[in-house]
Amino acid sequence: MQESRLFKIVYYLLDKGQATAPELAEKFEVSVRTIYRDIDALSGAGIPVYTETGRNGGICLMKDFVLDKAVLSEEEKQEILTALQGIRTLRNVGGSQILQKLSAVFHLDSADWLEVDFSRWGNEGADNEKFEALKSAVIHCRHVKIRYAGSYKAVSERIVQPCKLVYKATTWYLKAFCTEKQDWRVFKLSRILDLELLNETFARRECPEPEDASGDRYRRITLRFPKEMAYRVYDEFDQSQIRQQENGDLIASAKMPEDGWLTGFLLSFGTQVEILSPADLKEIIAEQAKLIYEKNKP
Repeated sequence: MQESRLFKIVYYLLDKGQATAPELAEKFEVSVRTIYRDIDALSGAGIPVYTETGRNGGICLMKDFVLDKAVLSEEEKQEILTALQGIRTLRNVGGSQILQKLSAVFHLDSADWLEVDFSRWGNEGADNEKFEALKSAVIHCRHVKIRYAGSYKAVSERIVQPCKLVYKATTWYLKAFCTEKQDWRVFKLSRILDLELLNETFARRECPEPEDASGDRYRRITLRFPKEMAYRVYDEFDQSQIRQQENGDLIASAKMPEDGWLTGFLLSFGTQVEILSPADLKEIIAEQAKLIYEKNKP
């Protein structure tokens, strides 16, 4: 137990730069006296940890200190190499060089078994470039001007403060603070038609949860599908959200955002979906289907 805590203290100091003994005691749920014993143990083991007195003092590590590679297990080393394989398809990230260097440091051969490509079919890398530009904006806290195709209205321009790139349900999203709305929003990357990195920077802030960031209301939606639609149902829903009936029908239930996307999503199933609940959503889809008929009837 102590050995595990000692490593966690080192990782914490590497991340934070320094910390007070009471801060570490609260973090690891031990007494301040125990923390000082741990610091003595680390110092005795050759870890360059020291204390600074004064108002801004605390427990610190020497600035150039790095953990020896032996601290990582063989499995952890392979996990790191695998992660780098996943990102090296991005342009301008130097993934191949980093992968080669770490393979040599770890004395491990990196099996080339994983490929990740963020672009859509026939996109020829434009999605990768968009992803790379937004990643740079998140890391360097730069404002971005985007031209975005929203759910309910025409294409609009806005300036956002990117916070995080999120992969959810086969789609990439950008969590960002919209300077026009003065609120958090979630943007689908495929709907960002153009973007421009601006020189203006902003102070990094913590992202809220997805429900709060999008401004959408989440409700539990329950749907029935015929067995012939199993291939699509298992694409869209997790197995734990699906119940199979005796006749082979599939009942899917999940919390989903009530917005324009949901309407389009349900209509994409055509006549192969029945909305069991909520009742008001059933009415909305029926009305939309009626409008589609009126617009396209011969």
